Amino acid sequence: HELWEAVLPLIVLLCGGGQLKDDFQEELVIRPLHSGDIYASFHFRTLWETDFMKGNKVSHYRLFPKSLGQVISKFSVRELHISFTQGYWRTMQWGQPYLPSPPGAELWVWFQDTVTDVDATWKELTNVLSGIFCASLNFIDSTNTVQPSASFKPLGIANVTDHRFLRYATLPREIVCTENLTPWKKLLPCGSKAGLAVLLKSEKLFHSSFHSQAVHIRPMCQDSQCKTPSWELRQTLNVVFDLHTSGQGKQEWSLFKMFSRTLTEACPLASSSKIYIDITDNPQVGEQFELIPATPLLRQAVVLGDRRTFSVYDLTQQVTFGTVRSLNLLIRWKSTEGHMLRPLLHAERYVAGYGLQTGEIHTLMYNNHPFRSFSVLLLDSVPWYLRLYIHTLTVTSKGKDNKPSYIHYQPSKDRIRPHLLEMLVQLPPHSVTEVTVQFERALLKWTEYTPDPNHGFYVGSSVISALVPSTVAMDTNNTQERTLFSSL
Repeated sequence: HELWEAVLPLIVLLCGGGQLKDDFQEELVIRPLHSGDIYASFHFRTLWETDFMKGNKVSHYRLFPKSLGQVISKFSVRELHISFTQGYWRTMQWGQPYLPSPPGAELWVWFQDTVTDVDATWKELTNVLSGIFCASLNFIDSTNTVQPSASFKPLGIANVTDHRFLRYATLPREIVCTENLTPWKKLLPCGSKAGLAVLLKSEKLFHSSFHSQAVHIRPMCQDSQCKTPSWELRQTLNVVFDLHTSGQGKQEWSLFKMFSRTLTEACPLASSSKIYIDITDNPQVGEQFELIPATPLLRQAVVLGDRRTFSVYDLTQQVTFGTVRSLNLLIRWKSTEGHMLRPLLHAERYVAGYGLQTGEIHTLMYNNHPFRSFSVLLLDSVPWYLRLYIHTLTVTSKGKDNKPSYIHYQPSKDRIRPHLLEMLVQLPPHSVTEVTVQFERALLKWTEYTPDPNHGFYVGSSVISALVPSTVAMDTNNTQERTLFSSL
């Protein structure tokens, strides 16, 4: 009896002390689009006050998933960013996404400077992530991995920015399906049993025009002096529901219509659980669309460089669910008129030419600002079997040559590594800048053709990094650094 009394306070002390070291927040942002479609963006954030980088072994996990914590420790990961995307984001119709991602799978990782063999660690890490997310990441090897020299700056705490510890790879033909969504949902503290995650029903999410799920891990500071570092796990899921296929041609949306579910409670482990409805295009209440049930709680914030107004629903308050203890938000459009602001920066890429031997890659970058120019950093990773003629590289703006101020080119090696091209280009105001380069297709062995060769060969998306004037369009870096809309 005396021994039991002595041990019990110790157990209570240990359990009570650990409760203050982690935090979980969940948010859903819904934005009606001018095309009649609707954009839903889920944000789940887990913050854990611990320090993996000092080599501390952590044995107790409460909110942070143990599988990812072990990955950080074993492979000395400083930052990890991975996304799985199905469909193409239509910038001119939908505006800028909160977090951009290319079709297929994308992975970029910063390793700690204590890693001696980055390539071997990278290969082992991709195999482990392939098992965690049930994806084909094990097909990432030296033939589709690059080491950028200027792109992909660290988004968290970064004492060094030695790009030798950075790796980037894409699998543009990766198909995203339920097998990828299920392990992604299991990383959440409440899984898909409570909170906003109950809306993540696979048959609805994949019956959409665009679907993207991502995981971002980075170290962060808890205070200005950074005496208490912590790790942030941010899980995001973005989906665009089409007006005609999902909405049956009617501009009327509800949570049940989009997800076949309604909300009954917040995640019990979440310190914050909110829904934000973008009503910026509804200046007068009910002029463009009607929001049911209405809420008196409104907030304004600058998102993607544009000042937006949101209706806020706090799921931690029981009054939000009403007497029926169920929340089914309804958006009923009254007018189809509206002015859509053109994004200041958007880009597109296509392949030109004829025959199966030669071709030309065209990249178009649009600066829609009426009087300001700005620089963009363009990264292109091209497979080795497309042999670039780098002497044919041209950059033109308004019909004139536009000489890049910085160019880094690493030629490919057959069956070993891809081409890597990075350049810093100045975009004149109200202009279209075109980057072209010719290529020749290599002769492949019959064993080197990918499955379904009738599809052709998939080339990964270009990556554009820019500091865009914040008059109208976007500020993606700011969105990535302030993850959630909790600052509202």
